[in-house]
Amino acid sequence: MTGAALPRPRRAEHLGSLLRPAELLGYASQDTNATARRQIENREITIVVNEQLKIGFKAVSDGEYRRSLFWGTFFDNLEGFEAVPLDANGLRTYLPDIKVLLESPFAPGASTMCTGKIRHPGSSNHLDEFLFLRSVVGPENAGNIKITIPAPSWYHFRHKDGMAYAKGVYDSDTGYFEDLAVVYRQELQILYDAGLRRVQIDDPHLSYLCSPQIIEDWAADPESIQTPTELLETYVNWYNSCLGNVPEDIHIGIHICRGNFTNDRYVSTGGYDIIASRLFRDLNVNTYYLEYDTPRAGGFEPLKSLPLNKYVVLGVISTKKAEMEDLEELKGRVYKAAEYIAEGNNVSLDVALERLAVSPQCGFASHCRENRLTRQNMLEKLQLVRDLAYSIWGSQA
Repeated sequence: MTGAALPRPRRAEHLGSLLRPAELLGYASQDTNATARRQIENREITIVVNEQLKIGFKAVSDGEYRRSLFWGTFFDNLEGFEAVPLDANGLRTYLPDIKVLLESPFAPGASTMCTGKIRHPGSSNHLDEFLFLRSVVGPENAGNIKITIPAPSWYHFRHKDGMAYAKGVYDSDTGYFEDLAVVYRQELQILYDAGLRRVQIDDPHLSYLCSPQIIEDWAADPESIQTPTELLETYVNWYNSCLGNVPEDIHIGIHICRGNFTNDRYVSTGGYDIIASRLFRDLNVNTYYLEYDTPRAGGFEPLKSLPLNKYVVLGVISTKKAEMEDLEELKGRVYKAAEYIAEGNNVSLDVALERLAVSPQCGFASHCRENRLTRQNMLEKLQLVRDLAYSIWGSQA
């Protein structure tokens, strides 16, 4: 992916998930007729899309209203993955999300795991999401629809080395990576052929590779073969294989955050410094959606490594708290980020600003039951994103 003419993010973006209305949650908690459930989803998606358009967003999502969690059922629909009894012995129990997963009363009885050779089923649940969105915005605006998909490493990262798949299925990670890369290329081709041009890959685990505490715990694990640095190298190459045949007119972004929990116990901390050079220069994506609303994500200095053929969407507005940020302060932070891009590339501030956009730091409801903000809070935050973009880029926003 090279060249200045490649697809770019919109200046005002959000990260996909939006707060679910009460009626939709009510249906989700019941054994409801599938047709009735579909009707309420369609109605509420139409409402929330029109709210996005009214505020002035060009890139719109369905709020992930058909999913209970941000990664949806993508892996469950693949051949080779199934629900199996949860086995903590195969997991990196020092990772924050795994700690939460194993805690009573949250511990589930099962987890999704690779138990057979990985194959794409030939159909895509993301395709249904896209096609309905296209019916809402019209075919002429289909290029602005954004679909979020989970990272290929979602169920790999949490497992100890060599334990992301059942014994006898793959001899090593190599075969697992190759088959899953084929699946992602097939998935993206299905969506591209239908007209989708904007994809966001959600990978919060990459932020764990920035955390001094997690890196320390990882080093203390006698069963770890790869270091976090070596794993990043592996993942960059794997991602590039997953995106190996992506047409140049599709916009691919990767979202890296530390969650939208308010309790630091559930998130990683640490700036992007450790992973920035490899991530920005070698990962074949157009855009990086980065959390930047609190000091836990570090400073803007790593942006000096961003090449001028890529973009960063600065997540400077929080979805973790209802309090509204000050627009002028946010604007100053965006300009500060641009200064580091300018320094790293020896270009003017105006040129550096062209590589930036703005968004909230995470989705508003990575889990459908998240409700720290009201719907009005959410709409006000989205309006602030739009106002911030307009204050910097004017009509180009």
